[in-house]
Amino acid sequence: QVQLAESGGGRVEVGGSLRLSCAAKGFTDRTYCMAWFRQFAGQEREGVASLYTGGGPRYYADFAKGRFTIARGNPENTLTLQMDNLKPEDTAIYSCAAVQCASWQDFTAIPKGSPDVYTYWGQGTQVTVSS
Repeated sequence: QVQLAESGGGRVEVGGSLRLSCAAKGFTDRTYCMAWFRQFAGQEREGVASLYTGGGPRYYADFAKGRFTIARGNPENTLTLQMDNLKPEDTAIYSCAAVQCASWQDFTAIPKGSPDVYTYWGQGTQVTVSS
């Protein structure tokens, strides 16, 4: 049973930084596609960034490019999201997600930014950026 748990959310001023972490339990020795999503009140989840645990380029939503960095942390079953130069419009609940991916081709086949294929989700962590 895979379980994901986010941490690192909080309140920060405009221009500040936060580092989110997602601890994964129950991963097998298979590879996974992992992603960060965010959700504004009353809206659908929005893709932020994603990666394939077997390696390769990462995907970023346009708003995240140059400001956010997705990476695998230490220990390996940790996913991080470094967020710099935060803006008030980044205020949202951020969640990590995962799905088994057998290959890089599986990762490239996932519609980027779509939450539909992900089978495991964390509970989310609130990020608030105040001006």
